[in-house]
Amino acid sequence: MNGTTEIEQLITMFARLPGLGPRSARRAVLNLLRQPEARMLPLARQIERTAQSVRTCTQCGNLDTVDPCHLCTDPLRDGSVVCVVETVGDLWALERATVHRGVYQVLGGTLSALAGFGPDDLNVQPLMRRIEAGGVSEVILALGATVEGATTAHWLQEKLSVYGVSVSRVGHGVPMGGALDGLDDGTLAAALMARRSLG
Repeated sequence: MNGTTEIEQLITMFARLPGLGPRSARRAVLNLLRQPEARMLPLARQIERTAQSVRTCTQCGNLDTVDPCHLCTDPLRDGSVVCVVETVGDLWALERATVHRGVYQVLGGTLSALAGFGPDDLNVQPLMRRIEAGGVSEVILALGATVEGATTAHWLQEKLSVYGVSVSRVGHGVPMGGALDGLDDGTLAAALMARRSLG
């Protein structure tokens, strides 16, 4: 393999990342290659360390280096309020907005017949165990304003209705078709503060 092939393979790998096309990938790789000792090798080492140390929290589904994660074990967080999100990216977006001081549940997706993603594919059992153990008073459904998000929220609302916990859904500020991790912090804060009860 010649050097150009190695560079092209690296550009191809970068281009597969969300938000990076071929041109952005070329710029990123060129920037790294200008100072491989100072930029590329530390990045490669950090990627390897992260890949070896990161795990999924068995309680909420977050990504962290410990299980349970730092959010689940933080004594300053309100364990009685659980915010349900679709992805870890959504959880991180809400954390950036600093409006939720409770805990989380990452579903890992939303119900979608077209994508073949059903109720058994959702990471919902840890939430049910947490509610059954007692101490949960409110579940906030912070799912995107999509058909799949609405379908999942309705399914979860029905599933949670037997437990007698308050169920609310994020309100104003989340546009139809909008994903949470694509919104700015102010919009996320407004959406969470304007949540509405579903039952």
